[in-house]
Amino acid sequence: MKKFMKSLVLFLAMVMSVVAFGKEKLYVGTNAEFPPFEYLEKGEVVGFDIDLIKAIGEKIGMEVVIKDMSFDGLIPALEANKVDIVIAGMTANEERKMAVNFSTPYYTANQVIILNEDNNDIKSFDDLKGKLVGVMLGFTGDVVVSEMKDVKSKKYNASYAAVMELQNKKIDAIVLDSETALNYVKNNKGIKILESKGQPEEYAIAISKKNTELLEKINAAIETLKKDGTYDALLKKYM
Repeated sequence: MKKFMKSLVLFLAMVMSVVAFGKEKLYVGTNAEFPPFEYLEKGEVVGFDIDLIKAIGEKIGMEVVIKDMSFDGLIPALEANKVDIVIAGMTANEERKMAVNFSTPYYTANQVIILNEDNNDIKSFDDLKGKLVGVMLGFTGDVVVSEMKDVKSKKYNASYAAVMELQNKKIDAIVLDSETALNYVKNNKGIKILESKGQPEEYAIAISKKNTELLEKINAAIETLKKDGTYDALLKKYM
């Protein structure tokens, strides 16, 4: 009887410690190479997406744990249950929808072309023919450029590396998501954004097809954050 009571006391103590000191953890995969959505600042992953998912975590009562990894490894990590969700400026395209579920969209972007300021030859996406174009591996720009005839692409794991090579005229252009492109042009001299834009795309949070309950909670949280002003405050902070 004493042994049973001792075990019961230990069990209750464990339950109380979980309630008192910790929430259930939400493991979040991202790729901190996509400012202003996710990037490194003093060794910490920060950005619009990171603040958004932390706000969502508060709404659904879960502690957010960020895991930074390569963009092309995010969906495999989700499928292997190494993370619970992915938020990384990820477009909810049809190919990805075959592997995972997506939340309601939380942002709409466009593909744009970044050029050196002295480049007046490229005026549209059609003018990329015969050019060497920098793209981020696995990003929408990579897909767009890969589908274009007579356009050569150079793939990068980090967008800042592509910007550096553009400035050094080792590539002719970069195709990148609009807000990230604006961020780089703002912070780097000698480059510009072409006015011509591609088709709009919607960013959403990727979730395992097995976890429909979490999907419903996240969708509800996004709706609440848009209604209570939190979402607009994040837009103002980062965009």
